[in-house]
Amino acid sequence: MRIPFIAGNWKMNKSIDEARQLVSELLPLLKDIKTAEIAVCPPFVSLTSVKSLLLGSAVKLGTQNIHDQEKGAFTGEVAPGMLAGWVDYAILGHSERRQIFGESDAFINRKVLAALKHGMTPILCIGETLEENEAGQTETVLERQVRAGVADISATDAPRLVVAYEPIWAIGTGRAATADDAQTRCAFVRACLRAQLGDAADTIRVQYGGSVSAANAAEILSKPDIDGALVGGASLKAADFAAICRAAGA
Repeated sequence: MRIPFIAGNWKMNKSIDEARQLVSELLPLLKDIKTAEIAVCPPFVSLTSVKSLLLGSAVKLGTQNIHDQEKGAFTGEVAPGMLAGWVDYAILGHSERRQIFGESDAFINRKVLAALKHGMTPILCIGETLEENEAGQTETVLERQVRAGVADISATDAPRLVVAYEPIWAIGTGRAATADDAQTRCAFVRACLRAQLGDAADTIRVQYGGSVSAANAAEILSKPDIDGALVGGASLKAADFAAICRAAGA
């Protein structure tokens, strides 16, 4: 049985004080939710402060990125070993990393393997652009990103993986995929995972992301191949994020 998983990606938002305030507002709203796993992913500068507030709660901590190397001359980067034992999840391959920072499928795969090596659960993000969607290339893009992203993952590590399908045209636009379309794509992603990893694909959680809100979460999360959500803007508001988490546990 795949436990629903909701993760909040704060992106480059919230100062340290604002992060502490958001978590302080959020925790009382989440304390009675027992049927979904929940994580928040603040910027690097707030990881320590947020970690201290999460102690004793069921809410997990995630990072928005890691480098694939253990150490070296990579100014501004954070090595996976620096976060080992500190964070539970690592968001990797987000479309903003792919598009703005030029991260390749191969680089993202190395990050996924590094996260697994250091005890973190990777949240591997995949998704097509609007142009690719309109050209009928969605499945080709998703198959390529899945195949490259999970390359060389062992059968033992495969169940620890999370995959987040985020159509790029829906991220931050308010234009979410319909629940039926999201289900179709997430089911296809699972089929791609099965082709690569065999029966372990049935244990891997596939999230949907892209303008998930308190208003549409229940319908999206009711679909059989959608095991949670990677939430952007709505995760910056305690009441909205809590409502999405409650929808996952319903």
